[in-house]
Amino acid sequence: MDLFDDAAGGSVLDPLAVRMRPRSIDELVGQDHLTFKGSPLRQLAESDPRGVAGATSVILYGPPGVGKTTIAHAVSHAEGRRFVELSAITAGVKDVREVIENARRDREMRGLTTVLFLDEIHRFSKAQQDALLPAVENRLVVLVAATTENPSFSVIAPLVSRSLVLQLKPLTEEHLRTLVTRAVSDPRGLAGQFELSEEALDYIVSVASGDARRSLTVLEAAAASAKAEKDGGAEGDGAGSGADSDSGAPVIEERHAAEAAQAAVVRYDRAGDQHYDVISAFIKSIRGSDPDAALHYLARMISAGEDPRFICRRVVISASEDIGMADPNALTVAVSAQTAVERIGMPEGRIPLAQAVVYLALAPKSNAAYMGINKALADVKAGKSGEVPPHLRDAHYPGAKGLGHGVGYKYSHDFPHSVSPQQYLPDSLVGTQYYDPTDNGYEKGMAERLAILQQLREPK
Repeated sequence: MDLFDDAAGGSVLDPLAVRMRPRSIDELVGQDHLTFKGSPLRQLAESDPRGVAGATSVILYGPPGVGKTTIAHAVSHAEGRRFVELSAITAGVKDVREVIENARRDREMRGLTTVLFLDEIHRFSKAQQDALLPAVENRLVVLVAATTENPSFSVIAPLVSRSLVLQLKPLTEEHLRTLVTRAVSDPRGLAGQFELSEEALDYIVSVASGDARRSLTVLEAAAASAKAEKDGGAEGDGAGSGADSDSGAPVIEERHAAEAAQAAVVRYDRAGDQHYDVISAFIKSIRGSDPDAALHYLARMISAGEDPRFICRRVVISASEDIGMADPNALTVAVSAQTAVERIGMPEGRIPLAQAVVYLALAPKSNAAYMGINKALADVKAGKSGEVPPHLRDAHYPGAKGLGHGVGYKYSHDFPHSVSPQQYLPDSLVGTQYYDPTDNGYEKGMAERLAILQQLREPK
């Protein structure tokens, strides 16, 4: 059979990723922490829904292409189950209610339990998710919900509490090598009609970024490219230029994989967890004084099309939160980079942005100002305010002095070093210190200056 011709009856073959989908939990690769003997997931996949314990529901949380759909199919293969699939992108409450009604009918008339696979459940509104609750609570359906976002934030609490929440891990390069190699030889895959070079295998694994579906999609397209080249389609002269193996099978080379992939896929979702994971790693790398890591995460955000205004905003915040008075110039650099990006745009804006990121990563660090305002805010919120000292109150209007406002105020410029000896904090907060300077960078001098200022401010 030619893998790129129509199958019998004129129907097109399913995509390679679908044909190679594991048929059982045992064939699932890379999720050993969920599939070990006796695990909750394995019990769910193998249990009889009519038994004492019955079936439960599960929310699968993880990046694309790691096995969420496969697990749903595996769960449905247990005895006495029927599989129904909905996508939260296109389905509504009406569709959910129809599935539930059919599930009720199948249970009463045929003794079957419906496995409802709901892909991208995070796209369902609260009302749509609420519609699932009765059927899940009564075990009328076994819900297998898939999401790329943290269920704690994207799925309603009652549904989470009634389900197993299982986090799937990204596949390693070794896992992907196993899957791709298997697909080349498996009768359901390329059936041994192609050979795959080591360079092509390495390339496919690299661009897949832990996504099994992506790796098989690239493999399938690369095989088509290799076949077309062998048949002369790539050159158009009928001679053909694709390499053949000793067996005469087309060889999938790295160039075929590169053509198929077109560009490496950056694993990053601007609306999901990975958005926050990458920006978190970016800021923590600056804070940790690692310019290489900071540039790496910056590159990932830029490559993924992150809004540069969002990146600039976080850089400006970091300049004050993490560098602060240890290098006051950091804020100027960050704001200048923000202005430059706004004026020149991308992709050139990456250059001043990178300069600012490197500057911040290499700068001495202090969070003293950041911690100081947080402490002050905490006191204010706790009611620790106190009255403004009378001598500091506004005295510009008639009658103010009669109220004692401004009386006794000492104009700082009339005193040595322009520091007046008087109380500034409310009575109840006298002696409170919010700003506690570090010994890092420029702030070390600020600590020495603060000690002198505190002496000069002491009321005489």
